[in-house]
Amino acid sequence: MKNNKVVLAFSGGLDTSYCAIYLKESLKMEVHSTIVNTGGFSITELNEIEQKAYSLGVQTHASLEETNNYYEKIIKYLIFGNVLKNNTYPLSVSAERIYQAIALIEYAKKINASHIAHGSTGAGNDQIRFDLIFNLLAPEIKIITPIRDLQVTRKEEIKYLAQHGVNVSWEKAQYSINKGLWGTSVGGSETLTSHLALPNEAYPSQLSKTDSCKVILEFEQGELCALNSQKMDPVSVIQELEKIANQYAIGRDVHVGDTIIGIKGRVGFEAAAAAIIIKAHHTLEKHTLSKWQLHCKEQLANWYGMFIHEAQYFEPSMRNIECFLTDTQKTVSGKVFIELMPYRFQVLGIESKHDLMKSDFGEYGEMNKNWTAEDVKGFTKIMSNSLQIFKNVNQK
Repeated sequence: MKNNKVVLAFSGGLDTSYCAIYLKESLKMEVHSTIVNTGGFSITELNEIEQKAYSLGVQTHASLEETNNYYEKIIKYLIFGNVLKNNTYPLSVSAERIYQAIALIEYAKKINASHIAHGSTGAGNDQIRFDLIFNLLAPEIKIITPIRDLQVTRKEEIKYLAQHGVNVSWEKAQYSINKGLWGTSVGGSETLTSHLALPNEAYPSQLSKTDSCKVILEFEQGELCALNSQKMDPVSVIQELEKIANQYAIGRDVHVGDTIIGIKGRVGFEAAAAAIIIKAHHTLEKHTLSKWQLHCKEQLANWYGMFIHEAQYFEPSMRNIECFLTDTQKTVSGKVFIELMPYRFQVLGIESKHDLMKSDFGEYGEMNKNWTAEDVKGFTKIMSNSLQIFKNVNQK
């Protein structure tokens, strides 16, 4: 018998709901929907997604729990590197799609599927991330992309679903929401323009607290280990901090960047925990790392984030950079004190036994303890030698 088994990356949203019916009804395929949970869904939400998948006629549905693996393989290094794409975006979806693609293709191989499908459009980055990893890890499995291939609009998807007995309101479907451990992306008609802002109601988390509060993040060799003095694993710290900070609507922004295929794109996002953790971790590093460690880290971390964004996770140099980033974290231990307020936060300070400000050599702006005024005069004169030579040769 011909193998027409297809694994569908399924989130329960408009695009993947369309794909489920299209693959089954139009292409006559045996659909096995699969969701990879990378920290964006509760047990209740996963159960609701499973029920929806079966209501759309899929043969089987699987929920792959990969949150901890996702943290260990990618998120940990994004924190070590303080990675923000274009100094703005914590790569919430970029990193998530990389790991989801790996988990999906491994599952497709496990159940001996001949095809794998996803609901990406033809204009964004996700199509590249999924396709590249699928082709790299299982070139024998064929890829189907109904939304991209048919170039259907969201309103056309709603109409198609209605024709098959599935009613989706435009009000609910006009914004595309992707939620994960490292943040939530928000896409809508506004992000297709260069001047319109997303309305307040487009963001999943709404302001519910106005009184400020203080939190303490604790790191051990660069990894999160406690929140407000309560010891817990890094994933739990991220999730608990997200719950607290979401009440203040922290971490909202719009990222403008260059897509992998070379066009400009905008996406809204909220990433409260990611924004706070990266700032807190970076502040702790500025106290505990040397000047040149910080300088080297900044350059390599920028490359690491760029390669994640560009779907180059399997580039061999990525493993080299991960080793470097890990090695830099040996002294990045301590507490970071943060104040949360509506729509913003402030890092108040740090406490660490590796704090390089606490030395016997001198205090910035105050009296030195390990050199004389004459030492500084000589140091300054020698340091200016190359500048003096250039000035002398090029006086005119």
